[in-house]
Amino acid sequence: MSAFVFGIAIAAGALAALWPWLAPRARPWPAEPVSARDDVARAVSSLRDLQFAEAAGTIDRADASRLRAMLERSAFAPDTAVATRGAPIRTLAIAALLVGIAAALAAQSLPQAAGDRAPGEPVTGTVPQVTSTADLEARAKDRPGDIPTLLALADAYRQDGRVNDAALTYRAVLGIDPNSVPALNGLALILAQAGQPDAAMVALDRVLALRPKDPDGLFLKGLLLYQKQDWQGAVDVWTVYLDVGEFHPAAPMVRSLYQTAKSNIGR
Repeated sequence: MSAFVFGIAIAAGALAALWPWLAPRARPWPAEPVSARDDVARAVSSLRDLQFAEAAGTIDRADASRLRAMLERSAFAPDTAVATRGAPIRTLAIAALLVGIAAALAAQSLPQAAGDRAPGEPVTGTVPQVTSTADLEARAKDRPGDIPTLLALADAYRQDGRVNDAALTYRAVLGIDPNSVPALNGLALILAQAGQPDAAMVALDRVLALRPKDPDGLFLKGLLLYQKQDWQGAVDVWTVYLDVGEFHPAAPMVRSLYQTAKSNIGR
């Protein structure tokens, strides 16, 4: 939703800024400038008419004198110059305001965990792509408080089967940032694989409290409920998961288990 609002704000700002060039107002056809000769002819004609009216007695003498003075003053006065239109200051101000709002929305909508993602996650943090566990260990030793490096090292330990080292590293991350969703997910997975579903559920509840639509947390929580034969609970969790985790690696398996759980409800 925030991305949609951000896009709308950017588009509106661009449109407001470019509108004077995209749809310029039609300019009136320039009138032919009046020559000095035309001014003289018009003044002479008006004064002659005034003399005829005065001779015929159709105008009061005082009014005739006042009108003659007005004609003599204004007959040869130059036309007022047409004011040129200034730069579209209001349009530019509106565009700047909209761009500022868009920037504020972008800053507020950034994930809180933007700096604690391991390589390969949607938000990668600052760790370069490395494939060697030894390289990660060396980097973690040099930077003991670098959360992305620790997360990458914990994932590498888990993939290498070094479960205890992985768990210790995830706990080290949580010691720095208790709200690290990747570390909570990793620890929950290790606990679930170690046959401690209750402890894993505690970590998953924390994940979903921080990020209610986290695909990893929803997947694992639904799986633990499924294994406990809590069919309704599994269906409720996986309904949200299938809505937000369409491209999650476990989605094909969950779709099958989801239908089984639905069919078992009420039995």
